[in-house]
Amino acid sequence: MFLSPSFVKGLQWVVGLTAVALISACVSDTQSPPIDVPLIDVPSGFVSQAFPLDNIPDAQRFELGRILFYSTSLSRTRTISCATCHIPAKAFTDGLPVSKGVEGRQGVRNTPSLANVGYSPYFLSEGSVPTLEMQVLVPVQEHNEFDMNMLDVVKRLSADSAIVQKGRIAYGRELDAYVITRAIAAFERTIVSGRSRADLNQLNAAENRGKDLFMSSRTNCSSCHNGFLYTSHEFANNGIYESYTDLGRMRFTNRVEDKNIFKIPSLRNVGVTAPYMHNGGVITLREVIESYNRGGNAHPHRDVRIRPLGLTANERTDIEAFLMSLTDHQFLTDSKFRP
Repeated sequence: MFLSPSFVKGLQWVVGLTAVALISACVSDTQSPPIDVPLIDVPSGFVSQAFPLDNIPDAQRFELGRILFYSTSLSRTRTISCATCHIPAKAFTDGLPVSKGVEGRQGVRNTPSLANVGYSPYFLSEGSVPTLEMQVLVPVQEHNEFDMNMLDVVKRLSADSAIVQKGRIAYGRELDAYVITRAIAAFERTIVSGRSRADLNQLNAAENRGKDLFMSSRTNCSSCHNGFLYTSHEFANNGIYESYTDLGRMRFTNRVEDKNIFKIPSLRNVGVTAPYMHNGGVITLREVIESYNRGGNAHPHRDVRIRPLGLTANERTDIEAFLMSLTDHQFLTDSKFRP
């Protein structure tokens, strides 16, 4: 997601609207219920998600959420939807440096993958939004994205009797912001990816060499990209640039020490989510590897773990091969995520 100068005002609106919704339900309490396997695939090595008590995914919520995810009625000009920037075949990214909103308005951040988004402890590159339900509201009100008021979205969608009825069945209430945000979040929690060749131990010799290097203390890649999601969920500056126009986490915390640091992304499906970095400024995966091999660029907040690696050309090729093996082709072609 990308943010314009209207973000702070918009986030205040988001918080206020969410507070109204919470009068009838609390989203802070979570539980891990038995998972309906056909609805949510839990690959080997993954843990179960913890769902809000008021938004445990089921077939009705999934179906309504999928419809809304593809609905252009969420945008002011009725021209874009969530799926415009989150394309299943691209691991729910869009292949652009930064996405375009209504009237072709240019964003400032690269679209993140939605793969395994239900496991994320916070949202946006600076971690400023605490729940997936709240995150749904951000692109709706953002000037450079949907540029829409949620109350107007409700009015539009309420004219569709089928959607209204699905909302009643899924949440037991009339269509409102509560239903819309929760349905989309419920759908997004089913977007799980974890069946790549790397997961299935089907690596060739080069990919295995790359995996060994990736996991080694020599490269220390796995200190940031670890666990079944290949991310520590930390914030860091990787020295990809000497200077930045984006404040990063400082936008949220106002702390100087957070300037130009960003959420560490998952590396799952990284082979199909180019271009890279918060602004889409790095075109190829090989360029990313070359930057890390050099130790990045000088920056006062560059993470101490970023240092020259001294990898040979063949070793860099092997690491790239391993990263490409994290592509989950079954996930990219799964028809249940299509309209």
